[in-house]
Amino acid sequence: MDALVRLLVPNPFGAPVYYRETLSSTMDEARRMETQGEPHGTVICAGIQEAGRGRKNRPWSAAAGESLLFTVLLRYPRLSALPRAVTLKAGLALSLAVEDFAPPLLGRLRVKWPNDLMIDSRKAAGVLAEGDGETVYIGIGVNVTQTVFPEAFRAKATSLALALGDRGAAALGPESRFLLLEKILPRLYRELDAPETGDGSWRERLEERLYRRGRPVRFFPGGAGSGQLVEGTLEGIGPEGELLLTPHGASGSVPFTTGELDVYAASPE
Repeated sequence: MDALVRLLVPNPFGAPVYYRETLSSTMDEARRMETQGEPHGTVICAGIQEAGRGRKNRPWSAAAGESLLFTVLLRYPRLSALPRAVTLKAGLALSLAVEDFAPPLLGRLRVKWPNDLMIDSRKAAGVLAEGDGETVYIGIGVNVTQTVFPEAFRAKATSLALALGDRGAAALGPESRFLLLEKILPRLYRELDAPETGDGSWRERLEERLYRRGRPVRFFPGGAGSGQLVEGTLEGIGPEGELLLTPHGASGSVPFTTGELDVYAASPE
């Protein structure tokens, strides 16, 4: 097995940042580390995941060294201390961090409810949050240097390299993943561990970059394949992170806590 090494990446959580070249998944490794007593804020990164997964156990595949793949282990003293809407807050933090890392992308990043980061109209990153009592695991995967995707994903996926174009992409290399991580961790800390600056401030900041806000969407309550479909206008985010959608013909918005968001074929925002 590849050696586990400790990275010299500043971590505002005050915990170690580890790296292993090959893992089944960083989420699985973080769960193992939890049983070994690793502290709140511990980070585990991988060069490649053999069994990476996203939301609803969808596979997350990436060639070695092209993506930033990591999970943050968060421990809380009681259930009531767990952050609300942790996946969306992580998505907000991620979008801000990518702007810190690549300022030319300012204004092109959107958070798609509940867990995707979009550049223009294509997915560049995903967030997966899992809980186990007072412990939360936040897994993040960012496409960094990919220039080619499998045919099934070419119309839907992008990377920082592709979004930045030839000149910007030329500055990216294998170490860029860790430079990006240095931008992400402080943003995650501010959104998840630092006190909120005001009631609902995270929602206001998130809604400013919410994908398809104010535009038509298709929504499958419970997920695609549920047999249900709601079409309407995406209005915003509720206090617990629920999606607010006004169905066609309705006079007000309806909150949804689970489901699959789809969009009409449309030009990029």
